[in-house]
Amino acid sequence: MIPKAEFGRTGHKSARVIFGAASLGRVSQKVADETLEVLLRYGVNHIDTAASYGDSELRIAPWLKREPGRFFLATKGDKRDEKGAREEIDRSIDRLGVDHVDLWQIHSIADPIEWDQALSPGGALDAALLAREEGLIKWIGVTGHGAQIAATHRRSLERFDFDSVLLPYNFITMQNAYYRDNFDALLKTCQERNVAVQTIKSIAHRPWMESDHTRTTWYQPFEEPDDIDLAVWWAMGRREVFVNSVGDVDLLPLVLDAASRFGEAPDESAMQALLSRSHSEPLFV
Repeated sequence: MIPKAEFGRTGHKSARVIFGAASLGRVSQKVADETLEVLLRYGVNHIDTAASYGDSELRIAPWLKREPGRFFLATKGDKRDEKGAREEIDRSIDRLGVDHVDLWQIHSIADPIEWDQALSPGGALDAALLAREEGLIKWIGVTGHGAQIAATHRRSLERFDFDSVLLPYNFITMQNAYYRDNFDALLKTCQERNVAVQTIKSIAHRPWMESDHTRTTWYQPFEEPDDIDLAVWWAMGRREVFVNSVGDVDLLPLVLDAASRFGEAPDESAMQALLSRSHSEPLFV
């Protein structure tokens, strides 16, 4: 079983590997239900999906009826205005077949203009606050990608006391000094405020570039079990963070198996050797 930890201030003990449900965006219900069995086998009790993840919310809905109360349920919205965000919240709740979600997140907010719109009066944050008052959501988070996102999340926490943040975290990304410094500072603030920190792209290998897309991830992931072990263990070595799984259902069992065997993080030399032999490239520059 995968170890659990307090998910920030929510009072929920989540598995340290959260199920990233982007992997369900284009699969059948049969494949989704087979994926549920994998999650249950490893004790995963936290789902992170989004309105923009294809049919993911629809695929999850039967799980929630079959396993009521088992999962901490999180979703996300991409609209930046209050009206659009509220419509996304209502649509997600309808598609998931629930009366509320545990966590709703402003999704992929990095552009400065969109950031300001979403967090200003009449923006997505206002929709989330009203939905929270109405009992449709319990907690509010923010997510993002890119080399600047750790710095952006720091600004977001200055604007509003979010309950969670989500951003990339892997060995090669943390070789970028600007990103590393801002990530470390963000993590310190989150620890002080008891804000949950979710990380993504733990097994990212490099951009697809000219390679054929053989996985459903938008980046080329590690695929060899030994490489996945190292990448997952390195991310889990930062015990203050949660690791979102992977956007490919076929790689999910390897990620969860690695997490279930986690003991301690590999050292610097092991990770440098992984980058060297795999010819890894950063996703964000």
